[in-house]
Amino acid sequence: MDISGSTIVLTGGTGSFGTAFTERVLRDYPDVLIRIFSRDELKQSESRTRFGDERVRYLIGDVRDRERLTRACQGAQIVVHAAAMKQVPACEYNPFEAVSTNVHGAQNVVDAAIDAGIHRVVALSTDKAVNPLNIYGATKLCAEKIVVQGNTYAAVSGTRFACVRYGNVVGSRGSVVPIFKRQVREGRITITDERMTRFWITLDQAVDLVLFAIDELTGGEIFVPKIPSMRVVDLADVMAPDLPREYIGIRPGEKLHETLFTSDEARMTRDLGDKYVVLPPYRPWHVAHGWEDSAELPDGFSYSSDTNSEWLTGPELQKMLDEVPYERRGAADQR
Repeated sequence: MDISGSTIVLTGGTGSFGTAFTERVLRDYPDVLIRIFSRDELKQSESRTRFGDERVRYLIGDVRDRERLTRACQGAQIVVHAAAMKQVPACEYNPFEAVSTNVHGAQNVVDAAIDAGIHRVVALSTDKAVNPLNIYGATKLCAEKIVVQGNTYAAVSGTRFACVRYGNVVGSRGSVVPIFKRQVREGRITITDERMTRFWITLDQAVDLVLFAIDELTGGEIFVPKIPSMRVVDLADVMAPDLPREYIGIRPGEKLHETLFTSDEARMTRDLGDKYVVLPPYRPWHVAHGWEDSAELPDGFSYSSDTNSEWLTGPELQKMLDEVPYERRGAADQR
């Protein structure tokens, strides 16, 4: 689906991903309108100042409010669902709120999209949804299932749903980069475990993936990018080579390594070259997905940050850090 001439509803649109997505669309698609749907009026005001473009409209609302969300979707063709509670400690301390936003919010997006006649919906997910150890991951797993199987409810309509699932975003709010930057100023680096690895993706790569999903989805797919892994100690070497380090141990709900899909999911996954597509095991909406001719994966394959074939070197880590726009460094992410 070519997004030219479309109206896009972008939930959580004032976060890091939403900002990057809006910048790209405004630059590359001059006839596209974007409706930023979020609940923080201050961030909307800052976004309005930043863009100053009449093609961007701002709607105060919460994905928990189905009626308001449905109204926001009227007359639009695409929804990109980036809104969520994402901070692990906040989700653990407020589990009911995390469920209300991440799970019930995903259901509201599905219902609103069908009711408003949206053509395509892409929801953002995370590696934390794979074998989740915390409330955040568990709610994002539920959200994935709701969005994928939302195609069942939309089978007789023209609405189709898919997800993208990716790893940590370079420099995003709450991630290790802004934490290390603050600690550099304090003169001390803390590392949870020297063995820890993570997938890394840039905001531009995340936007590329979402645009690909909008264009290519048929309904029910989870698109996973092929992205490099990095060792947290290597990042510390780049950002603070001369500072003392304190190893503080794994925090509750945290993993040593992250996984983008398991060996069980791999049986339903196809290799698309620079990305993977995880196909739904249950597909009652009877729409051909067109991925059958893509390469299957070896038996027992799983995509984990510690067994990844691609690793970032120190210079590559430094280059990625240098390319994070100044205003986003340490800024919040809505992934």
